[in-house]
Amino acid sequence: MSTNFKTATVNGSSNPGGSTAANGEWLTQARHLLVDLDGTLVRQQEAIDGAAELLAHFHDRYAIVSNNSTHTAQGLALRLRRLGLRVPPGRIVLAGELAVRQLAQQHPGARVLLIGSNALQRFARAEGCDLVQANADFVLLALDMHFSHARLALAANELLRGAKLMVTNADATHPGPQGRVVPETGSLLAAVIAASGVQPWRVIGKPAPLLFEEGLRRLGAEPASTVVVGDNPLTDAEGAARLGMACLLVGHAPGAVALTVAGLLQPPAPATEEAPQYRLSESTSKVWRNVRTEVS
Repeated sequence: MSTNFKTATVNGSSNPGGSTAANGEWLTQARHLLVDLDGTLVRQQEAIDGAAELLAHFHDRYAIVSNNSTHTAQGLALRLRRLGLRVPPGRIVLAGELAVRQLAQQHPGARVLLIGSNALQRFARAEGCDLVQANADFVLLALDMHFSHARLALAANELLRGAKLMVTNADATHPGPQGRVVPETGSLLAAVIAASGVQPWRVIGKPAPLLFEEGLRRLGAEPASTVVVGDNPLTDAEGAARLGMACLLVGHAPGAVALTVAGLLQPPAPATEEAPQYRLSESTSKVWRNVRTEVS
């Protein structure tokens, strides 16, 4: 995977316009913002320092673009409001919802085995998906907090019977509070691949372009004047680079310019030697060499 990212920084390196910028100048140079959620704005049930201030600064010029496949935009907006982040549902672009819409719009009438949350199941039915437990045309794998041996067996056998595997995202983990990690859809995907030997037919989430393109569409934004803010070089920075957008990384990942988004609004904190929290597993990362991530 390419690591030749176009990055914007807050302390004198390259920025969206290609020239050097003093700390904070990127705020005035960026017309629009696409911002990641987990590890960038929130960690589980807590908002990260600077999240509310960053969103307030961009007001109606930002969209949240997330590989989250547990929530719907409506439900996530309510959750964020409890954390002090007031984000309209229309400003939230989620991999789970877009995966469901892709199936409903491009394959109407298809039989879908959906491994995912109750919220995503309800959303899929509302979009017109025919959810089944057998003889599926597609297996849609999302983050399922109740994933079990029985669900693994169900998915694996449907794939071996001939169903196509669609995955919301391939992240192995996302950052949790106090340095912990939270297993993500990619961890479940590794088990499904191991059990079935079947590689995904399509992966919807970052670094594939669909989420970024939808965020740009909702904002009426152009890539050249939009900055991506995230914490993961494999998804946020790589995805931004594919569309020619600058990216600011926060957290502990290589290339991060601040520990939190608060550091983007003030002089950055001293660098640390802590290891990155956000990763793809070795087995899951191989997916990107085998799967078509572009939307037909």
